[in-house]
Amino acid sequence: MQDYQSHYKESLEDPERFWMEQAKAIDWFIPPKNGITKDDSGLYRWFDGARLNTSYLALDYHVNNGRADQDALIYESPVTYESHTYSYRELLSETELLAGLLKDQGVVKGDTVIIYMPMIPQVVFAMLACARLGAVHSVVFGGFAARELAIRIDDAKPRILLTASGSVEIKRVIQYKPLVDEALDLANYKVDKVIVWQRPFVKAGMKAGRDLDWASLLKKASPCGYVELDATDPLYILYTSGTTGKPKGIVRDNGGHAVALKYSMKYIYGVEPGDVYWAASDVGWIVGHSYIVYAPLLYGCTTILYEGKPVKTPDAGTFWRIIHQHKVGVMFTAPTAIRAIKREDPNGTKHRHYDTSCLRNVFLAGERCDVATYKWLHNMLGIEIIDHWWQSESGWPMISNSLGYDFLPVKPGSASFPVCGFDIHILDEYGKRQPNNVEGAVAIKLPLPPGCLPSLWNNDTLFKESYLSRYEGYYLAGDGGYKDDEGYFFITGRTDDVINVAGHRLSTSDLEEVVAAHEAVAECAVIGIADELKGQVPVGFVVLKGGSFIKADDLESELIRMVRKKVGAVASFKQAVIVKRLPKTRSGKILRATMRCIADGKSFTLPSTIEDPTVLKDLKKLMFEKKIGIAFN
Repeated sequence: MQDYQSHYKESLEDPERFWMEQAKAIDWFIPPKNGITKDDSGLYRWFDGARLNTSYLALDYHVNNGRADQDALIYESPVTYESHTYSYRELLSETELLAGLLKDQGVVKGDTVIIYMPMIPQVVFAMLACARLGAVHSVVFGGFAARELAIRIDDAKPRILLTASGSVEIKRVIQYKPLVDEALDLANYKVDKVIVWQRPFVKAGMKAGRDLDWASLLKKASPCGYVELDATDPLYILYTSGTTGKPKGIVRDNGGHAVALKYSMKYIYGVEPGDVYWAASDVGWIVGHSYIVYAPLLYGCTTILYEGKPVKTPDAGTFWRIIHQHKVGVMFTAPTAIRAIKREDPNGTKHRHYDTSCLRNVFLAGERCDVATYKWLHNMLGIEIIDHWWQSESGWPMISNSLGYDFLPVKPGSASFPVCGFDIHILDEYGKRQPNNVEGAVAIKLPLPPGCLPSLWNNDTLFKESYLSRYEGYYLAGDGGYKDDEGYFFITGRTDDVINVAGHRLSTSDLEEVVAAHEAVAECAVIGIADELKGQVPVGFVVLKGGSFIKADDLESELIRMVRKKVGAVASFKQAVIVKRLPKTRSGKILRATMRCIADGKSFTLPSTIEDPTVLKDLKKLMFEKKIGIAFN
């Protein structure tokens, strides 16, 4: 086993040499001659000129090299009582056929395809089929409302939209097609074709001339081969919320993505080809892209696609059953999931029914893992729990205890040490490095390693403004944190107005836009406050228009319904209160960070520019009365 410190030092001193060496693990059609270059916009690119295909690496390569009959994908659905296992040969066959279907419908290299689907095997086939053709897929989480889907349609401008008739949320059937139809009506860009996978428990209505039946088209399709792509050709777009109110389309290229993910499976997660690896997430999020679909298949593992929840499908023992049944070696999930299990089964009674001795490690990410949750899981499973930190933008971990190296002691509350290639610093507002144990902004020195976003979809300017303009020569992560005397990093939370609800990043400006649209609302502020289960939840503070006499309970109910319709249930918006005034600076800026500190019971310095300090006193009293925040519960 290699020494982490020497490998990490090498990756910073000569990143090009380091990553060219790691690139040898990829079966390139044309190997890279250059590691890192700059494009016409002055942005860094990895392995320009090299040729490959991600679908080939995830499927054909393994079929051709002895893994054809190994399990590639295990589908588990406790909500529909279905399960199915696909070998690498079978997964390749399904992908080839769907690629042929898309080709028949005119999809070619460079086209975009939006995938709005539940956690079923067809979503994996769709991603890999797009990659096979060189089409750029954009998976949109099925829990998002029509308005959010419409925004993504207008930005991605897809040739085709792939969807399913519906899904099951615990026991409630959610119909996707009405949401798709509404989104297409709202969008300015008109999609030519919608291809629908009909599920047996819900049938979608079809619009003549636009909507096509997936299964019928497959019967006419022929298997399609892969196309050779440049390493810098885009693989996918993944939209994430930003403070501008418009989602940012993160781009992932083919070459750097393949190199980084294959490296991560060996050196971070410590798995071997043939192992069963389970990321209990959704393909609509970055974890699903990287660690349900691409990384395990690139590395030759068996991956699990789970259509269910950690609890209530059917109970808090579901995770342990799957680990036992499928002999999972390494698991990745969010602290939210573990907290939900702990809440339902605090003594771990359900775990005793299953043998989870096959499980070597559990990795947690999505939001910071609190020490109590870490200890509960560690004590119950009797294995090491790894809290690690990364983002949609990075595409793979930036700080983690890397198990492919010599194991370093875990420090609960810390994500541990930077991953090779990430030169991470804590900076003050002027760009000066903070001393140990002093909090500041988390920033990564350029160039970023392979696998990170090279830019935003068709928007280099916004990419530079959002991530590169704050500190010259650095990528701004948007999180705060500090480093202790032993070099352990602690991530303390977002520094902007994007909140993290159960691992889902949501823009408070998006939520405020919905709340402000209510006819009785004059102005509002939505903040994310600490929540024991979800990490953060949004709470709305509303100032009424003069002459409005709406009851507080009625207003709250109406705002909850509005947010659910416009943003989706994932926002977890369940509380809104009426206030006389919002705390502001003299220039009119709402003091959201100060409001969060009050709710979370954290100390803060009274801003020198505050307009009226008595507003904060009134707000604190109101939070106490309404039991808003951890500090008042």
